[in-house]
Amino acid sequence: MKNKGIAILQPEVPHYREEFFELLGKKCETMDVYVYNSFDETRKNGFKINTEKLRFIPNRQVKGFLFYDPRMLFDKRYDVIVLMLHFAHITTWLLLLTKFLHHKKIVLWGQGISVKRYLKEERRPDWKLRWQMALADGVWLYMQKELEMWRKVFPKKKMVALDNTLSGVEDMLAYRGDKSALKEKYGIKEKTVLIFCARFESNYRRTDLLVEAMKRLDSKNFGFIIIGAGRNKPDFSGFENVHDFGAVYDTDVKRELFAIADIYFQPGWVGLSIVEAMAYGLPVFTFKRSEETKQCVEYSYIKALQNGMIFGNMDECVSAISTIAPEEIRRLGDNARELVRTHLTPAQMAEKAYSVIEQL
Repeated sequence: MKNKGIAILQPEVPHYREEFFELLGKKCETMDVYVYNSFDETRKNGFKINTEKLRFIPNRQVKGFLFYDPRMLFDKRYDVIVLMLHFAHITTWLLLLTKFLHHKKIVLWGQGISVKRYLKEERRPDWKLRWQMALADGVWLYMQKELEMWRKVFPKKKMVALDNTLSGVEDMLAYRGDKSALKEKYGIKEKTVLIFCARFESNYRRTDLLVEAMKRLDSKNFGFIIIGAGRNKPDFSGFENVHDFGAVYDTDVKRELFAIADIYFQPGWVGLSIVEAMAYGLPVFTFKRSEETKQCVEYSYIKALQNGMIFGNMDECVSAISTIAPEEIRRLGDNARELVRTHLTPAQMAEKAYSVIEQL
């Protein structure tokens, strides 16, 4: 059977998604990726991008609504077009409603739920997304939990959970650094080290809980490595046990810092950074999803007492971190690494994505 030709629409393609697209492209007769955010805007948002294989699609964005020129997507080389599962993409609605004219199969790709309204929508899926999915030929969702939710609504729809991951995890899985030598290299003396790695742009990171943990944990025994920059970044200069490296783009430096750490600690808005941490063999410690503490869809990778810990309050957090044995940290971290090795590689993600395409 002839492989399919596909076109994919995305806002941008950050560096952590490149390997997925490269592997998916090898499965297709042809594959082009179109982006609607300008390259300059993408760089301004802190993403490293490779522009060589991307095509810009003319568009207008008005008060959160996207109108793009679909004519490029009608190329006869494309059997399937992959659009975003997003109710505010007006042109996507038009393409879904006019399939009988353009004869393209349409796959919708997205989280399938609003992170900000997660607790509400996990009980009652959004009606606008329901309409979009009903019109689509197939659906790519990021995570198994959201797939199970939508399977109840569309039991016969061609859908798959991609199991969201990032480029380079195989190298992360293989890396083993000399913790003692690296701690000496970077001047980190604390016995147990927690690492936080994320951009400080979102208001939902719960950096207040991060700072409170720094204040309450014994500063002689517990150190913090901070990787990240952004407008909402707290001032860590008053903490002698906080080692702030800012934005780190050097892969070698970054992997050495993860090798020093024992625990990945991000109180809120956990996303793909936890996959990176797990690939390096770190357990993930965070707080329970609630109205006050928003969490991205990757939160469901964390299994309490299996590959991480999920706290209900700060007292519980401080008590658990203060008393956990090194052997337990290693057990949780080994389980985290195994999850990535067995389920979260870009090759597996590409295989799942194409499994829907080839059925259309």
